[in-house]
Amino acid sequence: MTYVVAPLLVELFVEELPPKALKTLSEAFMHELVNGLVRRRLTSRTPGDWKSFATPRRLAVFVAQVATCADDRADEVKLMPVTVGLGDNGQATPALLKRLAALGADASVVPSLARRGEGKAATLFLTRTVKGQTLAEGLQEALDEAIARLPIPKLMQYQLADGWTTVKFVRPAHALVALHGAAVVPVRALGLDASRATLGHRFEARQTPILIREASSYERQLRDEGAVIAGFAERRAEIARQLASIGATTGLTPIDDPSLLDEVTALVERPNVLACEFEAEFLAVPAECLILTMKANQKYFPLLDSEGALTNRFIVVSNISPSDPSRVIEGNERVVRPRLADAKFFFDQDRKKTLESRVPGLDQVVYQAKLGTQGQRTARVRAIAKQIAAHAFQNEKLVDSVDRAAMLAKADLLTDMVGEFPELQGVMGGYYARHDGEAAAVAEAIEDHYKPRFAGDVLPRGKVGVIVALADKLEALVGLFGIGQLPTGDKDPFALRRHALGVIRMLAEVPVPISLEQLVALALPAFGAVISDPSEPLLVFVYERLAGSLREQGYSAQEVDAVLSRPPAQLSDLKERLAAVRAFAALPEAASLAAANKRVGNILKKSSDEASRHVRSALLVEPAEQELHALLLKVESVAVDAFDRRDYSASLKALAALKSPVDAFFDTVMVNADDLALRGNRLGLLAQLHAAMNRVADLSRLAT
Repeated sequence: MTYVVAPLLVELFVEELPPKALKTLSEAFMHELVNGLVRRRLTSRTPGDWKSFATPRRLAVFVAQVATCADDRADEVKLMPVTVGLGDNGQATPALLKRLAALGADASVVPSLARRGEGKAATLFLTRTVKGQTLAEGLQEALDEAIARLPIPKLMQYQLADGWTTVKFVRPAHALVALHGAAVVPVRALGLDASRATLGHRFEARQTPILIREASSYERQLRDEGAVIAGFAERRAEIARQLASIGATTGLTPIDDPSLLDEVTALVERPNVLACEFEAEFLAVPAECLILTMKANQKYFPLLDSEGALTNRFIVVSNISPSDPSRVIEGNERVVRPRLADAKFFFDQDRKKTLESRVPGLDQVVYQAKLGTQGQRTARVRAIAKQIAAHAFQNEKLVDSVDRAAMLAKADLLTDMVGEFPELQGVMGGYYARHDGEAAAVAEAIEDHYKPRFAGDVLPRGKVGVIVALADKLEALVGLFGIGQLPTGDKDPFALRRHALGVIRMLAEVPVPISLEQLVALALPAFGAVISDPSEPLLVFVYERLAGSLREQGYSAQEVDAVLSRPPAQLSDLKERLAAVRAFAALPEAASLAAANKRVGNILKKSSDEASRHVRSALLVEPAEQELHALLLKVESVAVDAFDRRDYSASLKALAALKSPVDAFFDTVMVNADDLALRGNRLGLLAQLHAAMNRVADLSRLAT
C-alpha cells in the first residue's frame, strides 16, 4: 500500500523556559521524537531530515519526510517445541491452540506453521502480518515518550483550565501544534489538543495568533508574522554577527564567552544588540568583579580594548527593537549602576581589613564534618606545602614564602566580595594581598592556588603557586579519601576528579622534582589520626585519571599501559616516554621483542627459583645464550647511557639489535634445564634481559 509522505512539525508552546536548560531540552526533544518515529517506521534516520527549534517560549521539531502510515510487516513469533504443540497425529494440542488464540490466530494456521531445528530441539514459529501504525497513533506514542524522557532540571506542577487536572512539565504549556503537511494530526499532550495555532513575539508579532499553514512554512511564518527567529543556532549566529558589528564600529572587542552567548540566545526571540556605558570611576574596581557582575547578574557583554583591558562600555542583547533605542539603553545603564556600586562598596570595605587579620575567622567556617573547619584545613595545607617545598627544593626562603601564601590562601572566603561572588575566591585574595603589601610571589600564589580550575585552564605561574596549589589539592584528595568520601558515578561534590587532574597536570608540565607517591606520603602526617591511610586507592584513582587523560590526548591504550606500568619517578617524563614507545612500536623488530618480553615475564613469574640478574659466564654453554649475553652487555650499556640522558627513544631503539639473538635463544636453549646451576644462570640471563627491556616502559603491553 502507498502512503502519503510529507513534512511533520510538532511544537510545544510554553511559558518562559529556563535559559540554561533550553538548548539541552531542545536537542533531547528532537532526538527522542525522531527516534520514536523511526522505531515505528514512520520516518527514516536520514541525517539532515530533521531540525529542532527553540526559543524562550517554544520547543519544536521539524521532520522532512514522515508517512501517514507505516507499512505492514511480517513478524515471526516463536511458539513452543513441536513435541509440546503437536500430538502424535499432527493435530494441535490445547497448549498450542491457547497460545495461538492469545496471538489472535486459530487452528486454521497450524498447517502453515514453520519448523526450526531437528529432533527434540524442533520448534514451531508463527509468521503473521502486523499492520503498520497510523501517524496519529505513532506520533501520539512518540510524543508521550519524548515528553516523559526530557532531561527536565526541575518539574513544575500546575492545573489545567478545568481546575481539576494536574500536569507536570518544565513550565506550563499553552498550545500544541502538530502538522503533517497542511493537515493537523489529532494528537494530545499535556492536556492540550493539537491545532495549527501558535504565538509569535510577545510584543512585536504582526498578528496573534499565527496560524501555521503547513509544516514547511513554520520557520518562515514565525519570522515574518511573529518577529521570531525560531532556530537556536540561527538566533545565536545573529547575536554573534551583531556583537562583531558593534565591536568593529567602536574599535572594542566583546568578551568571548560561549556559555553566556548560549544563555542570552535562550532569553530572546529576536535579538537587538545595543552598546551602553557606565561611569569610568568604577574601573578602579578589579576587572574580574565588574565583568562577573555584568555577565552573571545582567547577562551583558563587557567590551575590552585592544590590550584586552576592560572599558566602561558594554553590550546588552535586547528582545525588542524600538525605533528609538535610547530608552532601552538608558534603562540598562540605570540597572547596571547599582550592581557596580555594590562591587565597589565590597571592594572598598574588604580592604579595610588585612587578609592576615581574617585568618582566625576560618576556625568558625565548617569545611567538612569529619575534617573540621577551614582553619584546620589551612593548617594542613600549610604543613603539606612546607613539606613539598623542603623535600623538592631544599630552599629555606622558598619554604617561608610557601608557608605565608598557604596561611593566607583561604582568608578571602571571609570577604564581602567572595561572599557575593564565590567564583572570585583566590582572585580577590591576590588583590587584597597586594594591597596589604605581601610579597609578589605570595600574592600570585594566593590568586593561583585554585588553578587549574577546569580542563584547559592555565597552571599556577611560579614555584610558590605550584606548591600551594599541589598542597591544596592533595589535602582534599588525601583527606576525603581518608574518610571514605570517594566520588561515585556522576557525583563528585568536592571535585576530586578535577583535583586529581590538576595534580597530574602540574607534575607533568612543571619541573617539580617529586613523584606522585612521594607527594601522597608527604601529605599523610598532616592529618594525624583523623583519617585512615588512603594511599593505595587514591593512587589507583589518580593513575586512572591520568590514563584517561592521556588516551583523550591521542595516545593508544597500549602505549599508555606500557608507560604507566612502569610509571616514571617524575610525571614530566611522560610525554617523552610515550613518544619513545610509539617510535619503538613502529620498528620492524618491535612485535617480536614485545612478544618475547611477555614470554620472559611469564617464565620469571612461574619460576620457583629466585632469578638473580647475576650471570656466570662459565655456565653459558650454548652458543645462543653466549651470543645473547655478549650482545646484551653491549646493548644495555648503550640503552642505560641514553636513558640517563633522558633520550628514551634512543634507549628503546638500541634494543632492536636483540631480536635475532633472543629468537635464537628461545629456539635452541632449554631454560628449565635439569641442572639447577644452568637453570638458575639462564633465569638470571632472562632477568637481566627483562630489566633491560622494561627500563622505559613495559614493552610486553605492546604484544598483541
